[in-house]
Amino acid sequence: MEIQEGTFKAILVTTGRKSGKEHSVEIRAVFYNGKFYFSRRNPNSDWLKNALYNPNIKIEYQGKFILGTAVLVNDQELCKKISQIKYTDKRSEEARIVLQVTPCE
Repeated sequence: MEIQEGTFKAILVTTGRKSGKEHSVEIRAVFYNGKFYFSRRNPNSDWLKNALYNPNIKIEYQGKFILGTAVLVNDQELCKKISQIKYTDKRSEEARIVLQVTPCE
C-alpha cells in the first residue's frame, strides 16, 4: 500500500494494558519519512498508555491493517515537525507528546 506523506484519519488499535483486549480509536495520524505519528497535548489518554505498555499495535487505514511497533518520541525537533504537519493553525506551536509507529516489514 502506497501512503502519501501528510495527515489523514486512521484507526489506531492498541491492546488494553489492564483488560488485554483490543481497543480502537479513530484519530488523526501523520505519515512522515516512512513512519506513522500520533500525538496528544497531555499523556492522559488510554490509547497512548496502552501503546506504551504494549508497543505492538495495528493501524487500520483504507480498509487495510498495518502492524507496527510504537515508541515515544524524545526528539523535540521531530515533535515540532509532526505538529506542523498535523496542524495549520496555532496548535502547530503547542508542545505535544508524540508516539512514533514503525511499520513491521
